[in-house]
Amino acid sequence: MDQVCDLNNVQDIISFINRAKEHLSPDFLCILLGPTASGKTKLAVQLAKALDGEIISADSRQVYQGLDIGTGKDLQEYDGIPYHLIDIIPPDTHYEVKTFRKDFQEAFAKIKAKGKLAILCGGTGSYIQSLLQEQPYSHIPKSEDFHVEHRGFTKEELIARLKQEAIPADFQIDWDNHKRLVRALEIVAYLKTHPLPKAAAKPHFDYLILGLNPDLAERRTRIDIRLEKRIDEGLIDEIQGLLNKGLSHEQIQWFGLEYKYGSMYLLGELDKTGFQQKLQTEIHRFAKRQMTYFRKMEKDGLKIHWINKSE
Repeated sequence: MDQVCDLNNVQDIISFINRAKEHLSPDFLCILLGPTASGKTKLAVQLAKALDGEIISADSRQVYQGLDIGTGKDLQEYDGIPYHLIDIIPPDTHYEVKTFRKDFQEAFAKIKAKGKLAILCGGTGSYIQSLLQEQPYSHIPKSEDFHVEHRGFTKEELIARLKQEAIPADFQIDWDNHKRLVRALEIVAYLKTHPLPKAAAKPHFDYLILGLNPDLAERRTRIDIRLEKRIDEGLIDEIQGLLNKGLSHEQIQWFGLEYKYGSMYLLGELDKTGFQQKLQTEIHRFAKRQMTYFRKMEKDGLKIHWINKSE
């Protein structure tokens, strides 16, 4: 993996993108990915200001309205730069890869029509990869009833069920993520009675992928500082507010780590210290899984130009 330049020297990154323009179409997509707390939004805003761009979010949770602190929207960081695919649906609505692709295309077209640079920024690797490569399994229909039915199963129960099924050799499963285990079970169940759908044609655009990967120790420190900040800013109050609006604890826990363990705290299943320690540990593990996925993208043939490469 190539190291493009020092993260602290934004001008080097801008120069690198400008050089890439010489080999790419004028309306190419600039992609900025990285694990949680790697500084993606800050850099995306700096690039957008310097290169007359707008930002499209590739975050599977920031699409939801009302999930602000736990998802780290930090909208003030955009400092007037237009952004897309944030706060677009209510929290009682399911959002999936197919919908993201559609919404991305609409946002990308609007930005191109203005003659601006589109910067796709986020850490949901599966969303990003779905735009660039064929992902036939993502075209299998999603049933809300199936997901509601399996929300109460533990990860261990879902894994046991999956291991009883015939899993296609090329089907990659995230064995650490409850939501994706449910989706994997839904996919293998579908394939018992249906053929694998044909993947839709991918959009024809040039792209450049930049990846942020701060030193491991630095990443861990950033995660710890940011988590403490989110708790101080009212993460638990945000979760209580969602409950007051009618969401169930099961629905809230579906939104991922901050919401899962915050819900467990409100239910009395964790004390404050246990909540913070468990959440801190799991976010570190999540960042590691994100990097594992990005490496998988590279193995699948997607070139990522790494900034501050480590590990």
